[in-house]
Amino acid sequence: MCRVLAYIGPEIPLENLLLKPENSLINQTLDPERHPQLQLAGWGFGAWSEHLLAPEKPFLYHRPMAAFYDDNVEGIVPSLQVNTMLAHVRAADYNAKTVLTDENCHPFSYMGTPWIVAQNGDMPHWQILQRELLQHCKDEYLEQMAGNTDTEFLYVLLLSLLESDSDEDVKRAFEEMLRLIVKAMEDLDLQALVKLKMALVAPNRIVGVNVGTGHHGETEPEGDWRELRKSGPGTDDYALAMLLEPMYMLMGRDFHTDKAVYEFENCNEEEATSVIFASEPLTDSTDEWSTLEFGEIVFLERDGDSITRTVDKLKV
Repeated sequence: MCRVLAYIGPEIPLENLLLKPENSLINQTLDPERHPQLQLAGWGFGAWSEHLLAPEKPFLYHRPMAAFYDDNVEGIVPSLQVNTMLAHVRAADYNAKTVLTDENCHPFSYMGTPWIVAQNGDMPHWQILQRELLQHCKDEYLEQMAGNTDTEFLYVLLLSLLESDSDEDVKRAFEEMLRLIVKAMEDLDLQALVKLKMALVAPNRIVGVNVGTGHHGETEPEGDWRELRKSGPGTDDYALAMLLEPMYMLMGRDFHTDKAVYEFENCNEEEATSVIFASEPLTDSTDEWSTLEFGEIVFLERDGDSITRTVDKLKV
């Protein structure tokens, strides 16, 4: 699947997040440590900054090509600084059915909501499952759907289930979305492994979700993801390992810019002013990274100069 990176904190140069670190998101296009495929199907980012002419809106950029081929990277990215950011590199099957267009590149952003979304995930048979799920989707979001990816459809479904932007309602909407997916798979006899490792981002807020179903549609699949990965790419056990593996968070203050790594000044969580949420640890040393385990949701928010973090279990 894909790679995701989100950030909230004081304004910093965007290139410090996307270009300079040795295991930056752009470099993961060629060398993802936790994924067996190259990320060649496109990339993009959404970012907020107080220095933009419309600071309340995300600056959106998409390109349907491998990020290392994009001649705009070194022109646009070094010109921006951000306080909230969501970036994504897209992996897709290597076949002619994969549609490479701007419209299929994450993150997705619609009018009428502060949230943008990207994910490292997959929902098999999503086109057929729509027969059961479309009844829960609102026209105001369906009308904005421009691409043909499962992630964008899930974005439509999630926004349609949201009643407010509170943490409690976002959690409820994710739980309801997974319930509806499980029921649709049961009704249509299309049970399959569904991986939803999503980042939902709004100004100064990140909601991270690590959830899904096993090969038979079960919501609490079992297994040690480290052991399952030993089976190798292309096996059912490896696919289950990719579902069960965690996502990662790095909290701290004073993001370092003099080294080619993702590094914050050491501090306790109460003193943190910034946080990165990612689909894989972005440094060789993972000790400082905390994990979001399968079945969990995290709410990260910047309030003044501090970051709050709340982790909860999703109940389906």
